[in-house]
Order: sequence, then C-alpha cells, then structure tokens
Amino acid sequence: MKIEPKSSAVLIVDLQNDFLHPEGAYGRANQTSPEIAALPERILPLLNSVRAAGGWIVSTQFTLVPGKNGEPFIASHLKKLRPFLKKGDFLPASWGNSLVDLLQPADLVVEKVAYSAFYQTRMEFALSRAGIKTLFVCGIVTNGGVASTVRDAHVRDLNTITLSDGCAAFSPEIHENSIKSLSSVGKILTVAEATDLFEKS
Repeated sequence: MKIEPKSSAVLIVDLQNDFLHPEGAYGRANQTSPEIAALPERILPLLNSVRAAGGWIVSTQFTLVPGKNGEPFIASHLKKLRPFLKKGDFLPASWGNSLVDLLQPADLVVEKVAYSAFYQTRMEFALSRAGIKTLFVCGIVTNGGVASTVRDAHVRDLNTITLSDGCAAFSPEIHENSIKSLSSVGKILTVAEATDLFEKS
C-alpha cells in the first residue's frame, strides 16, 4: 500500500479536553478508561510523521450548542447516558471543547453535534477544498463517533483506514467488535503501520 501525503489526513475524532483531561466534563465525573487515556501518546508519533510528510491533521470537536441563557441542547439519549453534562461543557471555542494539548495543532477543526463528523457539519466541504481523499481515522469512541464517521466517509467515496489501536471505547470487547465490523468498509491498520506508510512516502 502506498499513499500520497498531500491528499491524506489523520482524522482525530473527539480527543478533547472535556473527554480526556481530569478537569474536563468526563474527568470530573470519573468517566474514562485506561484505553481512552492512552490514545494521545500512542498517536502522537503518527501525527509527527504526517506533519513531516506534508499530510493533514483534522480534528473533530463534539460540541454542545448553547441555547437560551447558555443552556446546552443535549439529545435525550445523551442525557440518560451522561446526566452529569451541564452548562459550559463542550462549549464552542472553549478549552474543554478543544483538542488535547499534546496533539495540537490541527490543520482543520470541525465542530460536530452528533456521532458522525459529517452530519450537518462542514467536514465534506473542508476535505474537498483541501484535496483530501484518504482518511486515517482514530479517536473515540470506536462504536460511536469513529464508526459513524468511517461509514459516512465510505459512502462519500473517501479511502478510509481505521487505526485499530488508535481508537478506544469504554469496553475493550465493544472496541474489538467495532473494529471487526469496520473492516467491511475500509482497511484496518495499526498506528505503527500507518506511521511507516508516511515515513516511506
């Protein structure tokens, strides 16, 4: 397998302070997992290789859009799953909404309001204008934002590669089942294998 770095991107799904940092929304509620916490350091070498090769870094930011008095619009299913979410969490342009410091900067940043990074966002427009045709997808959670984004990229004729150890879920079993399922819509590589592709390009 060969790639063209200038038309390739690592798409980071939701590795944000409000999800990962101890002082973020999920950290304050003690909602995390070792697999999720390990992701930034694991994918950093790949991002360094992508930058050196002239590729793109794209970050999606899960966002709770504020309404009247700043109260966020939260989907009913999310309220049941995460009752601790409150005003100020995942606020647009806030620290909590931002990509974790270790992985900064991203070349493109796209806010999203649902699982898929393509649902009612500017993602398709941005990728097209940048000339990006291949996406190496990583982030959280494998069965949610990652899976939805990979499938939506696939139906838009983008070449998708899911990074098996660059994603995580709250359950290792759910993660593994999701990776197997995604193998039907694109390639599955490890972070090390993807890094090697960019270094040899």
